Amino acid sequence: MDRGDMRPRGSRPVVVRVPVEPVEAAVEADALDAVARAGDVVVRGPLFGVAAQSPEDGHRWRVVLEVTAGCPQQARDGLNSRLWFHAKDEAQDRSERRELLAAVARLEGERVDELVVSGTRYRVVRAEEYAASGPGGMEPPRPTDPEPLVPDWDRSVREPEIDDGFVVDPDAPVTPTQAFEQLTLRDLCYTGERFPEEVRADSRRALDTHPDVLLMPPTFAVVEQTPGGWRPVSGPHATPHAARRSLDFALTWMWPRMRGLIPEDADPRTDARTRAAYRGGDGGKAADRRAAKLAAYAGAADTLRVGRVNRLDFQDAVYRIVRTRRLLRWGADGPEGPRPSDVNSQDPARIHLTLDEDGRVLPDD
Repeated sequence: MDRGDMRPRGSRPVVVRVPVEPVEAAVEADALDAVARAGDVVVRGPLFGVAAQSPEDGHRWRVVLEVTAGCPQQARDGLNSRLWFHAKDEAQDRSERRELLAAVARLEGERVDELVVSGTRYRVVRAEEYAASGPGGMEPPRPTDPEPLVPDWDRSVREPEIDDGFVVDPDAPVTPTQAFEQLTLRDLCYTGERFPEEVRADSRRALDTHPDVLLMPPTFAVVEQTPGGWRPVSGPHATPHAARRSLDFALTWMWPRMRGLIPEDADPRTDARTRAAYRGGDGGKAADRRAAKLAAYAGAADTLRVGRVNRLDFQDAVYRIVRTRRLLRWGADGPEGPRPSDVNSQDPARIHLTLDEDGRVLPDD
């Protein structure tokens, strides 16, 4: 690569469009304000998912398994399940089912990052997760990020899916701030000594093999302030409200049970605020202390539910809803896959029961 060129060798031109629709123009203005506030880019590390490309997609790829997995094998296991269920419920005939099950068998025993099944290419893809950080810490949700008109705290309501219907298209026009972010992050590379040399070498190599950067939809997470920075409390969510709901669940269900304030076998549909007067079998002062602690959790949840709350101070800790971002590198053959230095937390394994050519599930011996 000739670093003296305006554009890295092999990279694609960025097509910029000017937003004319009022809502999109407001989003762009919001993004400009965020650029002015941001001071640094904080890189958390890679995330993995699965993209697919059919003949009718041309050069584009469709995300079929959200890019949120912490290691490549988790994405491979997700693809394993997707193909197994496709064979069970959607295959049109024995021939298609045999092809799907052959792919499943490979995924059970190999670290396969790309498969072609019934004319569709499936690829485990790699994205870099990062966030903007300024004087006040990590970037919170923006005013124009999607929020429900009426917040719904019912846990039975399914939250929006991350990357639902997202198409990766390197030729799609982008707004000026998106173009600025893409071009600024083209040279993003691991350089610190805390990264092993093989990780840094793979990162440098990716600048040449996958010189373009494409932005994925933002995600939102709960973090806790610590002396060393910010510690993730939740995984990524599609909206700020979904992240708040995860914190509400922790306050009203998970943490009280983890800390012995509510029996672990209590009805999970019971909200903690209705159990603020809970008494254990021991009675007396211990029960009163337990009830007071439980009431504090319920009170914190009530504070969170007041509105679009992005900061919660509770028990000497600060929790925030933050806006996280992901970039996907793109090369001559499409989106980047896992790098040799990416760590797998588990080995390939059999996930589902045996399925025969007629779609019948066979019991294990």
